[in-house]
Amino acid sequence: MLQLDELLLLPSGEPWQKGSAITPAEIRFQLTEAAGIDLARAFLYLGITTKIGVDRIEIERAGPSYSIDTAKSLRERYGTQASLIWLTGVDSLIHLPSWNSWRDLFKYMNFAVASRPHYDLAAEMSPDIQELLESHQIEDPEVLEKHPAGLIYIDESLSVDLSSTDLRNRLKTPARSQIESEQIPTHTLQIITNLGLYL
Repeated sequence: MLQLDELLLLPSGEPWQKGSAITPAEIRFQLTEAAGIDLARAFLYLGITTKIGVDRIEIERAGPSYSIDTAKSLRERYGTQASLIWLTGVDSLIHLPSWNSWRDLFKYMNFAVASRPHYDLAAEMSPDIQELLESHQIEDPEVLEKHPAGLIYIDESLSVDLSSTDLRNRLKTPARSQIESEQIPTHTLQIITNLGLYL
């Protein structure tokens, strides 16, 4: 829908809001790389020309991983005119005011937000998010391609019911064998199994 030239998957280095019990960054990079390979194969099969990349930008930066630092670095890399679109879920949009320098993100990129079941944006959004949407939201996703930054598009049709926390919990139970490749890509699940993760 967004007609992306490239999709960058960015595993976080030190996700400051996640606490200390997170899987090490190098393992998360390896898992993301495996997922990227499966995604690239799916795109090839579906005739989607978007290139898939896995980037170490946050892992190689010392200290906590702040999205604003990544946004600035990506803007430097791609130049002032490229449309940069941060893909996220509505659950992250709801908590956006807790991010470091969150308002400044819109100087560097656009946002495309996927709806999620169990999250009612209208009921859960703060006055800050309401103000953000009033001044930045667009209805046509094609507009994102024409603007380098500053816009937000919310897709109400996707409603992806997938939670990383839920999947990690399921990996610790006998339900592990019932996880489908649409939930955890085959190569990623193989690495998780080989490394004995989330048991």
